[in-house]
Amino acid sequence: MKSLLITCLTLLTLLFSYSADADYDRNKAVPVEKVLFGSVISTRNISQEELIQDKNSGWKTFGGALVGGAIGNQFGGGSGRDIATVLGAVIGGKMANNRSQAKTVTVRLVELMIEVDCAEKQCQQYMVIQDYDQQMVFHQQDAVRMVYLANGNVRIDKQF
Repeated sequence: MKSLLITCLTLLTLLFSYSADADYDRNKAVPVEKVLFGSVISTRNISQEELIQDKNSGWKTFGGALVGGAIGNQFGGGSGRDIATVLGAVIGGKMANNRSQAKTVTVRLVELMIEVDCAEKQCQQYMVIQDYDQQMVFHQQDAVRMVYLANGNVRIDKQF
């Protein structure tokens, strides 16, 4: 019985100490496919709500069921003990699952309408939505560069 309890506590420690890696590397160089220069026609700050799921919710539910089953196993005898173990696992899993709900995060974005420098009187306009950066606030008529990255992303930066 003590070995079951020690095993449960060890598993719980491992489950809750798990941390996910970032989806990107901050200091990674990415090849540039092309750069266009132009000016901002219009800018609009927008926000988007994203539903963020807890990446560890499955492990937390499993851990809750494991602890609940271990506690339920302490009660009753024979088939009553089996029922108490199952009920403890179900209740523990349900409680852990209820505590790891998704949360809503508001993401600030900026919508930019860009007119690239005209070549042979054919001006093209592009609309780009990107993350809002307090250090780089865009205004109408700002000179900008549109950087196409090899990974398929586009980034608008001020031209200095």
